[in-house]
Amino acid sequence: MIRYVEDRYGKENVAQIITFGTMKARAAVRDVGRVLEMPYADVDKIAKLIPPDLGMTIEKALAVEPRLPEMIRDNPKVGDLFEYAKGIEGLSRHASTHAAGVVIANRPITEYVPLYRNSNGDITTQFPMQHIEKVGLVKFDFLGLRTLTAIHNTRKLILDQRGEAVDVDTLSLSDPETYAMLSRGDTAGVFQCESQGFTDLLLRLKPDRFTHLIDAVALYRPGPLQSGMVDDFIARRHGQKAIEYQLPDLEEILRDTYGVIVYQEQVMQIAVALGGFSMGEADVLRKAMGKKDAALMEKQKIRFFEGAKGKGISAKKAAAIFDLMAQFGEYGFNKSHSTAYALLAYQTAYLKTHYPVEFFCALMTSESGDTAKIIRYMAYCRERSIAVLPPDVNESRFAFHPSGGAIRFGLSAIKGVGAAAIEVIREAKGEDPFGSVEDFLSRVDLRKVNKRAVESLVKAGALDSLDPDRGGVFERLPSLMEAAQESARRKGSGQYALFGGTIAPPTARERDRKPSSPTWGRRERLVNEREVLGFYITGHPLDEYAGEMELFANATSARIASMGSGAEVRIGGIISSLRQKTTKQGKKMAYLQFEDLEGVLEVIVFPEVFQQSRDALTCGGPVFLVGRVEAEEKTAKVVATEIFRMENVRERLARSVHFQIYTDRMTPADILDLRKMLERNAGEKRGFLHLVREGAYEAVLALPDSLGVAPSLTLARELRVRFGYDVLRLH
Repeated sequence: MIRYVEDRYGKENVAQIITFGTMKARAAVRDVGRVLEMPYADVDKIAKLIPPDLGMTIEKALAVEPRLPEMIRDNPKVGDLFEYAKGIEGLSRHASTHAAGVVIANRPITEYVPLYRNSNGDITTQFPMQHIEKVGLVKFDFLGLRTLTAIHNTRKLILDQRGEAVDVDTLSLSDPETYAMLSRGDTAGVFQCESQGFTDLLLRLKPDRFTHLIDAVALYRPGPLQSGMVDDFIARRHGQKAIEYQLPDLEEILRDTYGVIVYQEQVMQIAVALGGFSMGEADVLRKAMGKKDAALMEKQKIRFFEGAKGKGISAKKAAAIFDLMAQFGEYGFNKSHSTAYALLAYQTAYLKTHYPVEFFCALMTSESGDTAKIIRYMAYCRERSIAVLPPDVNESRFAFHPSGGAIRFGLSAIKGVGAAAIEVIREAKGEDPFGSVEDFLSRVDLRKVNKRAVESLVKAGALDSLDPDRGGVFERLPSLMEAAQESARRKGSGQYALFGGTIAPPTARERDRKPSSPTWGRRERLVNEREVLGFYITGHPLDEYAGEMELFANATSARIASMGSGAEVRIGGIISSLRQKTTKQGKKMAYLQFEDLEGVLEVIVFPEVFQQSRDALTCGGPVFLVGRVEAEEKTAKVVATEIFRMENVRERLARSVHFQIYTDRMTPADILDLRKMLERNAGEKRGFLHLVREGAYEAVLALPDSLGVAPSLTLARELRVRFGYDVLRLH
């Protein structure tokens, strides 16, 4: 798109826009702490006390977090830290390129603003977005999305595999299967909807029409979520709260959003309908509300009252409506923007619903650089009985590709096998599949598909269709390659006809002979797959512990970020990497990359837990982790409190059964259903009911002795299907 406008309007008339990263409160404290040479752990602890809320400043943090002033009183150096941090808060820290902004002018950009070349070589304006508009330049947003490529590639695969031409621009927007999928929280791979928070929103909203998706995109932002506006919207959507309009004129404007002002366009429509504003004047009001410009708001308020009076609306009613507009206008979203995003969300959801294999092939190809996402999508496919197959020299293409009802890894995923080697393999195969390992080695150019590449192919399983005994092939590989290279030399020296054109395939006796060393076992096969692919394909070390994880875990790596700081985490996985560190006190601690079936998360193991968990940390097999979430501004880690071998999980955790009930989500009928489930799963474990009202209280009730519980997989599955992931906890 940028190249197009450069060609169309002249390269000198087009530029991207600069954006400046500023010092937020936490970043300012951390940077100053580093300069003051304060211990990292101390500064980190202080920074984390600053709430990660939208628009948080150091002054606000000191007012709302009482521990911060206490720390300043107790330690003068902490006082200096905050004093200096206030001085740099809000200053520009670095320059980068705006994610979407492009300016197009009628003359060279340099006649309007100076330019800047960043480290990537991109040319941007030196003025940021706000100043660009003030000098009269028009800003356009060209937002590049991988999703568009994934949709395009999905359509190509559908046409190739099924002969169907799917036009996403003419899809019916009322497909019941698509909305059913979204309403049950099946959001993996769906644009904008994958986060746990958005998934929870859809579970509560239960969208059944396209306008609900538009609303969801607009509502899932910090402002509406923190203001209670989302809860109000959902309650009205399900008839749990009456829909009221302060004036009949508002019904037509707010009917589609159940009487709640969600969009900036609605603020403008109200100003026109009740205040007599023109659309241009209404746009000024919209900007004043969005930017919280108090002086301009006061002028607009007087103008609104005058217009409302002319329409026979009382001053009291006009004030109430204006205050309502101001309250919601602060969080109002642009509906056209929300609609465009909702359309992409619907298109991806539709393709996933009706063409899951083609969709996930295209999606995983577009996200191939994100290991955590690939792991999550592979796990999702397996749960839905869509097999994910290893690469294959006869079937694989460059990228992920459908293979019957399964997904076949592309050859490009294999480490040590470059694009040139893949091209050689594809050309050598042509229309005639390889029949054996010997046939493969005799037909490819071993100068371009070298020993390392062939070893990687074996480890990845890419030669399984020629000989499934990976260990045996790997053991014989040196002699097989030597024979193939000798054959190639003879061919080149004119001895080819005398000695034969290819390596003779193995005889039945040779195939049946046992290798001198044992064939790779399951664990060795999986370790080798991970080494060359970065993933486990034909299985996972956690597979045999699926029951324990389903019963005892309360989270997955994909859910950690949505759980909030301080939340208890119980999760099963493997330690994919461990980095030890010695503290100033000479004690050992560690940082782990902890992998489960849905992705990877970072875990911090402090000295005491490190000492207690040495056996589990070095066992090399699946482990179970108990810890607490430590949320950063954009990421989340887990601080471990306990790590032990997976086989010990029942012994360590199954002492009592706890049920977490959110009082604002569950009806009396839900509670009755819960009791019936417990009666069907009666046992000897003591049960406890946690009644939770988010942000308010948690009351714990012990269930009567007559209602003992058996913590079975059946119960866990029933609860999670009926009430969600976080209902059951075992202690």
